[in-house]
Amino acid sequence: MNQAIEVKNVSKQYRAFTLDKISFNIPKGSIVGLIGENGAGKTTTIKAILNMIAVNGQIRVLGQEYKDHEREIKQQLGVVLDNSFLSDYLTAKGVNSIMKDIYSKWNEKQFFDYIQSFKLPTDKLIKTFSSGMKMKLKIATAMAHDPKVLLLDEPTSGLDPISRSDILQIFRNYMAEDETRSILLSSHITSDLSTIADYVIFIHEGRILFQMPTVDLLENYGIVKCSEQDFLKFKKEDYIRYRKEKYQYEILVSDKHRIAKHYHVSVIDKPTIDDIMLFYIKGVA
Repeated sequence: MNQAIEVKNVSKQYRAFTLDKISFNIPKGSIVGLIGENGAGKTTTIKAILNMIAVNGQIRVLGQEYKDHEREIKQQLGVVLDNSFLSDYLTAKGVNSIMKDIYSKWNEKQFFDYIQSFKLPTDKLIKTFSSGMKMKLKIATAMAHDPKVLLLDEPTSGLDPISRSDILQIFRNYMAEDETRSILLSSHITSDLSTIADYVIFIHEGRILFQMPTVDLLENYGIVKCSEQDFLKFKKEDYIRYRKEKYQYEILVSDKHRIAKHYHVSVIDKPTIDDIMLFYIKGVA
């Protein structure tokens, strides 16, 4: 079993949104970034994996299905969601008291080590915390019971660049301690994913557009900028999307090395993950 999470043909119908037969895998030992615009289906996907919503299709976590092994599965998951399950009237000490009765492997020392490294108070009510402090508390709570898989919905949201860097290093350390651990991390801050994710899954309007290694995405994709005359020379199968700007065309290609050789293009820009998302969403096929 080499997959931490297997999602096969999973669907969920809402009045104004459909998660449409999505399929993907999270390999053991990998960090996978889940990207997409607001309302694309990222949070719905994570909730489906957590069995928080009923869906059609099949989901296996660590080789098991919820119908037979829900308790065992959830003991091995660390979770950060946008809407915290922690009461605003708890303190960090109170969170520890509750969690040590829920998780069989809860590590009190590790929890307070995280609290100390995050510079969080132990006796103040959560309602007095800033949004960044609340996020750090959620991350500490998610990681203090030796989970095999982390499911993180916007875990660096609301954090300043220094705090984000510290959190990403904690995730790297978590992965380095056990090569079978895995992380699924949804984020709007795609620069974070560029530095930490092994794979990227792009979801748009409830459908998976691609899943691929991050290095392939960033090293093989390219943006060609050219005149209309040169654009008309391109075959449709040789580009993914294009955009017509005021004075030029911009073309997203998936194999910049082949394109450079075939079309004699001397300069091809290296895109960011944000650039690629924008082409897929706003560009013309």
